[in-house]
Amino acid sequence: MKLLLISSICLMLFGSFSRVFLCAGLAAELTYVGMRGLAMGRLPLLGPHDTLLFFSASIALLALATSFSPLLVGKRWFVTVSCLTSAFFALLALPFPVLNMPLPQILDTLWFEAHVVLAFFAYALFAVSATLCGGYLFNKDRELLGLQFKIALIGWSFFSASMISGGIWGYFAWGTYWLWTAKELWTSILWLFYALFLHLRLKGSRYDALTPWLGILGFVVTMFTYLGVSMLMKSSHSF
Repeated sequence: MKLLLISSICLMLFGSFSRVFLCAGLAAELTYVGMRGLAMGRLPLLGPHDTLLFFSASIALLALATSFSPLLVGKRWFVTVSCLTSAFFALLALPFPVLNMPLPQILDTLWFEAHVVLAFFAYALFAVSATLCGGYLFNKDRELLGLQFKIALIGWSFFSASMISGGIWGYFAWGTYWLWTAKELWTSILWLFYALFLHLRLKGSRYDALTPWLGILGFVVTMFTYLGVSMLMKSSHSF
């Protein structure tokens, strides 16, 4: 199956020149994820290999959907950056071991799966949002900021739902909705960052010079919340 994954990465890289290759790469990646899921009888969401791949596929899927916006017609740079970003995270997944073990009892609940899936959809939308911010910095098309606001708002809504489902899962797993670990702390920081960012965007065009940089910074905070905390700090979400 690794050959299928490598093929999907190559297609993603070629996808930076054509949406057709992006679709083919996404299909190959989803096939790989689906085959792993069927083999184990669960969603492959354990460990850095699986989560990085799920994140990569989420970026490709949501960027592909966004690329059909009338504002992005003819703007090949958006597909190019999205493909390269998705391929990058898929490449990061390759060195990590594949975990084929069944879900531990503490994770064997739909609340856990909903929590993780919603979180990665949010992360992917924050990546798309940052891409649009970068596009605005290069061509000063203010309509991109309007689209970016909508994408960030949807991502923040997904992230809010992820926090709620994670709290319910935590209650069943540990008897409490909240654990004061590094992951929960940075999750709160990320949620508050985008809440304030979206509020600032509602202030109008006077903050147009600042908000694109904040949108890019938001993705940096997202990556630290996902990878930095998981790899560098001890918590219930550590790899």
